[in-house]
Amino acid sequence: MAFTDELRARFDSEWRATHHDHPFVVGIGDGTLPLDRFRFFMQQDYLFLVDYSRAIAIASAKSPDLDSMGHWAKLLDETLNSEMSLHRSFCVDFGITEEELAATTPTPATLSYTKHLVDTAYAYGIAEIAAALLPCQWGYDDAGQCLAVNLTAPEGSLHARWVAGYNDPEYREITAWLRGFTDDLASEASDEVRDRMATLFKESLHQEYLFWEAPLGG
Repeated sequence: MAFTDELRARFDSEWRATHHDHPFVVGIGDGTLPLDRFRFFMQQDYLFLVDYSRAIAIASAKSPDLDSMGHWAKLLDETLNSEMSLHRSFCVDFGITEEELAATTPTPATLSYTKHLVDTAYAYGIAEIAAALLPCQWGYDDAGQCLAVNLTAPEGSLHARWVAGYNDPEYREITAWLRGFTDDLASEASDEVRDRMATLFKESLHQEYLFWEAPLGG
């Protein structure tokens, strides 16, 4: 079994609680997430993506070869341009001005998650960084695909648009590369590094759960 499959199976309950069963995710899929909570989330997620991009940039700098550097650069481009563009379009629909977005104060959950990722990127090697970043990329991909299959949110709603944004072939392609890259690194890593990769993967899952909780007042 590939290392990322092992992680997914090992932390199955945490994964499902975060990316399948969390009330925020469920509310996106069925359209019941209140718009003020959705608005709150989009502002915080925009802030998150800024530091997420910093961690990706460090991953590229620490990558072992030009090919992997190029893939990290593609993920950085996807995040800074496609995903941030999606967020900006949502902010326009929510009536959030650029000034308001720039003045948004990060919640403790946002600060905790971004600190975890950026600190990991600075402190460890590329294997640990990849494992820490994987739950976000893979988790949104998984959530987007699962929600699209069972979508009951009204067509054209902000909720349905969010799902469509993450149920995307290019997004899945990046996820597949990152999983394969993480698997390759794990296959050559020591037991100590593999254990650390698993610990960081689990911590990112926990941080993602708390990030979903924040808009609901958790």
